[in-house]
Amino acid sequence: MKLAVFDFDSTLMDGETIDFLAKELGFEEKVAAITERAMAGELDFFDSLIERVALLKGLEVKRVNQICQNLPLMPGAKDAVSELKEMGYRVVCFSGGFRNATKPLGQKLGVDADFSNYLHEKGGILTGLVGGEMMFGDSKGKMLKRLQKLLGVSKENTVAVGDGANDKSMFEHAGRGIAFCAKDVLKEAATDIVDEKDLRAVVEKLK
Repeated sequence: MKLAVFDFDSTLMDGETIDFLAKELGFEEKVAAITERAMAGELDFFDSLIERVALLKGLEVKRVNQICQNLPLMPGAKDAVSELKEMGYRVVCFSGGFRNATKPLGQKLGVDADFSNYLHEKGGILTGLVGGEMMFGDSKGKMLKRLQKLLGVSKENTVAVGDGANDKSMFEHAGRGIAFCAKDVLKEAATDIVDEKDLRAVVEKLK
């Protein structure tokens, strides 16, 4: 068995989910600036996530889901997932973002599973709190090891694709770590680099 794990924000999806949500409340620029620094490895991922999600307090869950269901897919995303599955890969999404986005878009793309965080809500309104197993800078690496053990997949048969600093931990447990339109901190840890904004270029690397 072979395993391909993709980051979601700015990898499978063209942009950052939290930036789209923050725009609704007028905090887009503030949140985007924090996201940029976190993805470059300049901020602790957990601290930056808590700070950004706190700014979403008061947003209606109904509106959150509407936004998340209409996020733009990265060019070539659907073709890449489909072709990898034809090549014998199980395709999984790991995200430091939110299930509101990874579930509907993951289903649209045909990924086998998605792992992400949950935005806390009360009475249909976001509380500004978040929880889940993708909260920390090393969460993706730890989850990848668990998934490899569960599926019986070796490091050599594992591919990881991402763009930011919190993807670095999963590169450590993958035979191929592909930095996709990525920050320098991730390129330094990668076995392969794709700077073309088309995920079909990632598949070409694996043929």
